[in-house]
Amino acid sequence: MEPPAGDVAVVIPARNESDRIAATVRAAAGLAGVDLVVVVDDGSGDRTADLAEAAGASVMRHARRRGKAAAMETGAEAVRLLEAGTDRARPRHLLFLDGDLAQTAGEAGPLAAPVRAGRADMTIAVFSNRVRQGGHGFVVALSGSGIMRATGWRPAQPLNGQRCLTRAAFEAARPLAPGFGAETGLTIDVLRQGLRIEEVEVPLAHRATGSDWRSQVHRARQFADVARALAVRQVRRPG
Repeated sequence: MEPPAGDVAVVIPARNESDRIAATVRAAAGLAGVDLVVVVDDGSGDRTADLAEAAGASVMRHARRRGKAAAMETGAEAVRLLEAGTDRARPRHLLFLDGDLAQTAGEAGPLAAPVRAGRADMTIAVFSNRVRQGGHGFVVALSGSGIMRATGWRPAQPLNGQRCLTRAAFEAARPLAPGFGAETGLTIDVLRQGLRIEEVEVPLAHRATGSDWRSQVHRARQFADVARALAVRQVRRPG
């Protein structure tokens, strides 16, 4: 049976992505099953919100930076509210994409397919275009090893934020781990609920992480958030 049309909402957490957000929104809107794109502007200081809205997205704004996890929750809640009072038989699946994917967001369809078909409760992207992922090696290692210790399974790209999941799986994992710990905590919580995760290789690509001081601060923040997510879930570092 073919999945129903209009069964996927794309949620895009974004901060200062004015150079790429419009292309990301337009590409995401063209994905199979997508009839709603929500952009959450997490306290941007540029025109991210205006450009996203002009490209066709429903836009939610945080007046100040609240972090990725909060943006994800705001976006999911916006989808729920937009569905309220309608005659939908089922809530939409939630496809989370980063704001800097630009035109490559149009290649995210296979990420939603297993969830739409009922084969998986959540999918995690594995980028076939190996642009260096945010977090660098030491944060990726911390997240991957922590998920392994908590669940017995290690994802190929544990920090990848491109994911599709059912509304039920998302609600089962709430509240999300704060900040950049969201993906690590989400994976652990979904698996601990006995739900199914599938990894999907997709040719997506976003901005490479630099090596300047801002990038180093970003990695340090990621490390702290991932460590906190693991600690809350009582996953201890080895040694």
